[in-house]
Amino acid sequence: MNDCIFCKIIAGEIPSAKVYEDDEILIFKDIAPIAKIHLLCVPKEHFAYLSDVTAERAALLGRTLEKIGKLRSRLGLDDGYRLVINQGENAGQTVHHLHIHILGGEPLPWGN
Repeated sequence: MNDCIFCKIIAGEIPSAKVYEDDEILIFKDIAPIAKIHLLCVPKEHFAYLSDVTAERAALLGRTLEKIGKLRSRLGLDDGYRLVINQGENAGQTVHHLHIHILGGEPLPWGN
């Protein structure tokens, strides 16, 4: 999508602090962190909402969650982490490209 900031980051048009990348996903540091470790995991395929998930996208999301679990030590998350997917304006979704916030590195209060 031409105006999507995450698509531009994926394409290398906008710089990011990448921590992991493969053919399907990109993980990079959030520019406005709310936790000691605050990463964004973005599927390279553009879609905005869980309601847009097809069988193929569900498989992609499954692989994405599996990858996050396998990378937890490399990401500094051995003591625990939280995954957040905001969906829609009322949930605080500001970029309409599905993404997973990965929060950790410190005790997290409930309700972030």
